[in-house]
Amino acid sequence: MENLSAQVIKPATLADYQEGSIISRVLLKQEQGSVTFFAFDQGQELSEHTVPFDALVQVLEGRAEVIIAGHAHQLQAGEMIIMPAGQPHALKALESFKMLLTMIRG
Repeated sequence: MENLSAQVIKPATLADYQEGSIISRVLLKQEQGSVTFFAFDQGQELSEHTVPFDALVQVLEGRAEVIIAGHAHQLQAGEMIIMPAGQPHALKALESFKMLLTMIRG
């Protein structure tokens, strides 16, 4: 995406859902971290994985299950959760949902 510093953005409008898919759009990427928008169709998921830095998931609309170190958390629009560095995590769309993922390296 082009320079966003001078734009007002409504994150939930960045992309529509696509049947059977996960859409992602990088909004900001720097050496220290990134911000990425995701739109998950219902039932889509990211399998368990681990990363060496902290991440923050902010749910913009819909509902999702976020599993961190074996513990399931159900989130809905307006809620967020921190995924600590080094802990395995996975995401699943309980219904179509959109989120922002902020990753901090450092």
